[in-house]
Amino acid sequence: MPGRPPPAEALDVLLRFGALMLRSGDTAFRVRDAMGDLARALGVGRLSVHITLGVITATAESEGGSATVMREVPPLGVDSARIAALEQLARTAGPGLAPASLAAELDAIERAPALHGLPPVALSMAVASGCFAWLNGGDALAIAAAAAAGGLGQTGRTLMSRAGVNQFAMAALCAVLAAGSYCLIVMGFGVRSFTLAHAVGFISSVLFLVPGFPLVAALLDLVQHQTAAGIARLFYAILLTLAAALGLSVVAALAGLTPAPAGAAQGLDPLTLLWRAGVCFAGGCGYGILFNNPMRTVPVIGLLTMVGNELRLGLHDVGMGLAPATFFGALAVGLLASTMREPLGVPRITLTVPSIILMTPGLYAFQTIVFLNQGRLIEAMGAAAVCSFAVGAMATGLVAARFLTARRWRMER
Repeated sequence: MPGRPPPAEALDVLLRFGALMLRSGDTAFRVRDAMGDLARALGVGRLSVHITLGVITATAESEGGSATVMREVPPLGVDSARIAALEQLARTAGPGLAPASLAAELDAIERAPALHGLPPVALSMAVASGCFAWLNGGDALAIAAAAAAGGLGQTGRTLMSRAGVNQFAMAALCAVLAAGSYCLIVMGFGVRSFTLAHAVGFISSVLFLVPGFPLVAALLDLVQHQTAAGIARLFYAILLTLAAALGLSVVAALAGLTPAPAGAAQGLDPLTLLWRAGVCFAGGCGYGILFNNPMRTVPVIGLLTMVGNELRLGLHDVGMGLAPATFFGALAVGLLASTMREPLGVPRITLTVPSIILMTPGLYAFQTIVFLNQGRLIEAMGAAAVCSFAVGAMATGLVAARFLTARRWRMER
């Protein structure tokens, strides 16, 4: 067909699109689907794509010939606004799209500045850290110290990221910065032993380091048979978690922290439920801002966080185990996000992941680190098992919601 671009020319811009989408935090199966949509718009007759975390390889055939092209993917990040823009570009592309036009669209998306600057992002993490501390039993000092340390830690991470610091080193350094700041603040007020209130404050100060997007995206990819990308992303998330845990371990050892026991259930009185709802909403909005969501979707994320976390905490209060309660809370988030994503015109993952971060089992993470520091391996393994099952329940709840709302998730063909 006259005017149809050669496969190599179309593939080059297609791979640039895929790499940009993947490094923004989107799943490999969505990258594959979006590249397929654009391939049809570009006139590529047949497209085969292989995606790993660091490389995308594509082979295309058309009337103009065939070609295979490979492109490296830069280090990953999270940008909800960019994910939404790229998916919108793929959905709206019509037949006859020229590679030069697509390249110009990608230039505009890459040049777009972040929706939120450093001060609002740091403030959002201060709010989210304080909310997490309150939800898990922190007292006034723990809440205030966690908020200050969380905001300071996120400021440090933003500045290090702009300077190009290695992500794993950055996670460890920011954990030391935030947790160390927390310890200095509370010890400055005379705290010498960490009870439950200050244990949850300690973990709350580093909540911004939880790799929520990589963990959820890895499980979604594995369920969709994107095994290479899913396993690579899962290990990437685990290494980020271990790097942050290393930093926390150093601070915990220097501060001489001891394990704190779990607290009693808060109860289900109306005033507690009302306070919890407001705190969950505020914490969810904080994470919406952190992941660069537009302000019109931030209150929706807050609402999803409120519903999911209230359900999780309520079920746990009446005696349900932490992991199943977390599963049902995440399931509620996923189901509600499925109904809201179309009217908002945003990908589901940009709504669901920020909405479940407050479900992180912070106390058990604290116990795992402190027990390991003390060489108490049996107790550490027990705390780590509870923590791992709860984190897994967060992700599987979102996957279950997809099974219930999308046929392609229930059926292999």
